[in-house]
Amino acid sequence: MTPTPLVNGEKASRREQILAAAAELFARHGFHGVGIDDIGAAVGISGPALYRHFRSKDAMLGEMLGSISRFLLEGGTELAERAGDPPDVLAELVRFHVDFALTHPALITVQERNLANLTDADRKQVRALQRQYVEVWVTVIRAAIPRVDEAHARSAAHAVFGLINSTPHNRHLPDTELAEWLTRLALGALRAAG
Repeated sequence: MTPTPLVNGEKASRREQILAAAAELFARHGFHGVGIDDIGAAVGISGPALYRHFRSKDAMLGEMLGSISRFLLEGGTELAERAGDPPDVLAELVRFHVDFALTHPALITVQERNLANLTDADRKQVRALQRQYVEVWVTVIRAAIPRVDEAHARSAAHAVFGLINSTPHNRHLPDTELAEWLTRLALGALRAAG
């Protein structure tokens, strides 16, 4: 298993297995529709045994959404800092987000639906990470499309996130074809902003 938003090494730890199972369950049934026993059963342990790994279901959600946001920020920042032709960097950034959305539809769904279920401290942390990720996009968009001012670049980034993050509801094409289609649509929308 390669590193992902919830798995940091080659092999998932028990903690990471729990988060991955919880993400699938939260996406399917909603945060409030899933109990500790459901999550435990999904990974082959009792519900109360989960408390050895997480202090609460809220803590699981906080770590899950924080991990997603850090993964996107770190990956996006790495791409943005690479030397290269700005339109090529923008295309790579779009492909990175498309790949994330197609590979982790449950995480996209959980993030969309459950931000309000975070504790105040976790919500502030996730929102701060998300704002930083948007700013990475703003910088890359403005470098690739110089006629776009900061406010329009920020709006364009959010619009493209909406397009790409629709993937859990848009599985009508094979993933490779959908990835190319979403990339073309996103880049076309961004170019139209200029």
